Amino acid sequence: MESTMRSIGEMARASGLGVSALRFYDGAGVFVPAEVDPRTGYRRYAAEQLPDARLLARLRRVGMPLAGITRVLTGTPDQARAELDAHLRRLQDGLTDARRELSAVRSLLDSREFPMPQSTLTVSAAALAAALDAVRFAAPAGADLPAVAGIFLDAEDGVLHLVATDRYRLAVADCPAELSGPTVSALLPTALADAARALLGDADQAELVFDGGQFTVRAAGRELSGEPAGHDFPDYRRLLRLEPTHRVVLTADQLRALPLDAAADSGAPTAALTATAADALPGAEAPEGLLVHVNRDFLLEAAGGAEQLVLELGGPIAPLAIRFPSRADTFSLLMPVAR
Repeated sequence: MESTMRSIGEMARASGLGVSALRFYDGAGVFVPAEVDPRTGYRRYAAEQLPDARLLARLRRVGMPLAGITRVLTGTPDQARAELDAHLRRLQDGLTDARRELSAVRSLLDSREFPMPQSTLTVSAAALAAALDAVRFAAPAGADLPAVAGIFLDAEDGVLHLVATDRYRLAVADCPAELSGPTVSALLPTALADAARALLGDADQAELVFDGGQFTVRAAGRELSGEPAGHDFPDYRRLLRLEPTHRVVLTADQLRALPLDAAADSGAPTAALTATAADALPGAEAPEGLLVHVNRDFLLEAAGGAEQLVLELGGPIAPLAIRFPSRADTFSLLMPVAR
C-alpha cells in the first residue's frame, strides 16, 4: 500500500514553509513531524498535518509570535480566534506608531525648509492642574536622566496627554484640549512644569503656546515662558500595551494593610500583592495564583488619596497597571521588585 507520509522536502513544497523553518518549528515543539527515523534522523509528516502546516505558514507571514502560533494550533477555536484578534490589534498599533513617527519625520523635514507655525492649546486650568498633580510623583527632578527629566506633553485629537517616568514607574493623565495649529509634543523640564502648575491656581482657562523652541503658559493674566528639553522622550505608547491576567480591587485601608517584606536588593519596604483564581480576567491564560512584589512607597505615591484603586497584574515580573474607578483619565504603571 502506498505511503501517505511526506518527507520534509515534500512538506515544505506543499505548505509554503521552508525546510529550515520546519526544522525550527520542530525544535521549538510547535509543529513536530509524525515520525523521525531514529537511525537517520529523517523527518516524515502525515498527510493530515498539511492543513496545520499551511496555517502556520500564513501565521508566520503576518509575524505572529511563536507563543501565539502555538495557541492557535493547539487551542480551542475560541482561543485561536482570540489570539488572531490580539495579534491584529498589535499590528494595527504598530501601523499607528509607524504613521506617527513618519508624520514627525515629515514635520522635522518641513521645519528645515519652513519655520514651524505656532501651536496653541486651550485647556481648563483645573483639569490641567489635576493632570500635572497626577503624574508629578513619577517625574525625576535631576539631570541624571535627561531624556525623562520632566513631564512630557503630547497633544492630539482634542486630548493633551501628560506623561512622566523615572524608569521604575510611569504615570499618564489626560485632559481635554483645543488645539490650534499642528500637533505638538514637548518635554517640559520638571522645574518648568512645577512653575507652570503654580500659575493655574485661581484661573479658569490656560493657554499653552509652543512657538519654535519656546514654551509659554498663560493663565489669569499671568505668563511664564521657558525652553522645552531638547531630548527625545521614550515611546511611552508601547509601554501601555499590557496583557493583564488578573485584576485586584483594593480600598485605601486594604492598601495600607498589605503585608510587607524587605526587598532583597534595595532594602526598600516592599508590598506583597496576591491575586487568586477569582481575580483572573475572563479569557486570560492565567495561573491560579499570582504573587507580585512592588515597592510599597511607590505604590502609595501612585495611589495618592484615592479611596479605591484597581491593580491589573500580568505576572511576577511584568509591569502592573494602577487604575482608579473615579479617574478614568489617569493611571500609572509600576515595575515589580525582583525576588
